[in-house]
Amino acid sequence: MNAPLPRLMPADAAPDERLRICFPFSGDSIGGSHISVRGLIGHLDPALYRPLVVTEVPGGMIANFFAGHEQMDDPAAHGLFVPGEAFTLRKFGRTLGGVLPRARFLRRNRVDIVHVNDGRSSANWALPARLAGAKLIWHHRGDPGALGLRLLAPALAHRVLAVSSFALPPAGIWSARNRASVIHSPFDTTLEVDRTRAREALIRELGVSPDTLLLGYFGAFVPRKRPLLFVDMIARLTDATGGPVMGLMFGEARVPAMDIALRRRIAEKGVEDRVRVMGYRTPGPFWIAACDRLVVPAVGEPFGRTLVEAMLVGTPIVAARSGGNVEALEGGIGLLVEPDDAGALARACADPDDVRAMALRARADARARFSEAAHCAKVCAIYEALRP
Repeated sequence: MNAPLPRLMPADAAPDERLRICFPFSGDSIGGSHISVRGLIGHLDPALYRPLVVTEVPGGMIANFFAGHEQMDDPAAHGLFVPGEAFTLRKFGRTLGGVLPRARFLRRNRVDIVHVNDGRSSANWALPARLAGAKLIWHHRGDPGALGLRLLAPALAHRVLAVSSFALPPAGIWSARNRASVIHSPFDTTLEVDRTRAREALIRELGVSPDTLLLGYFGAFVPRKRPLLFVDMIARLTDATGGPVMGLMFGEARVPAMDIALRRRIAEKGVEDRVRVMGYRTPGPFWIAACDRLVVPAVGEPFGRTLVEAMLVGTPIVAARSGGNVEALEGGIGLLVEPDDAGALARACADPDDVRAMALRARADARARFSEAAHCAKVCAIYEALRP
């Protein structure tokens, strides 16, 4: 439910000197950025900060996800973004047409800081923020080669926050690198899951023998995350372990073409009985804990949430040596293999060495580095530096 702003205070009341921070979101699907922002908002000092979530779809998934927090509707929503849809002049015109309504919205609600967390929201709200006189924080969670980060952020962003060193803006004459900081995404480091109970529940659902090696893929079925490579790995792995193996794909395709390609690859490799598409499930950490390994074949991933969640629940990790995976698993707390190599992934998953000690080290490391409180403190330091 969208909550209206409080009524104006009486003339003799003390002015509200809290920083007003706007978090606009595009589309209506939940991802890692929404989880991170909700964790951040939950730790903000209400005496110092007043967060406002702005959504495109009243009563939609994002609105419900932030239920209990102050919300308002995007004043210039023009239909939902379709993943994979080509950028056209019409889309560009819709973005430009929303500039003035959004700028007026920010001025009317006396927003001090606009904190954007995804590419389309950055495109929609960066210029309105500057026109409204608000400070703009560009929180980058994607590829460092992203067009907006390279072209718009240097001109419009007061600060850039990157989720990993890999995601920092490239250095250069036209770059926001000198205004950028690395702040890792936040996690609930008190997370506890009974892995034995979770695994037993998954074994029962699958109807397989308890000695089956359960390998989990978690995330959207998009090219960067390499879902097809995961299938190729399972095809190779079943010939290498000498025991039963199940590849479990938790997630869903964002475009029909990928869903078709995935099911075709499963059939081509003859692994219909060894790969299950499990769909999107929550809570994610429970299902990660149920798996014997988390497999992260993604290439160019800035900083995957499921990887750190696996660290926190004690699930051993096999990941491509690419992007933010390397930074998250620094110090040998996960198995890193060459990118785009199904054989290397298979060999790492079949490695008979005891990985329990590695998983325990990973849990301690994640608790020390990725807490919501530590993340909030770092972000608030940026807020205070931008305070009018």
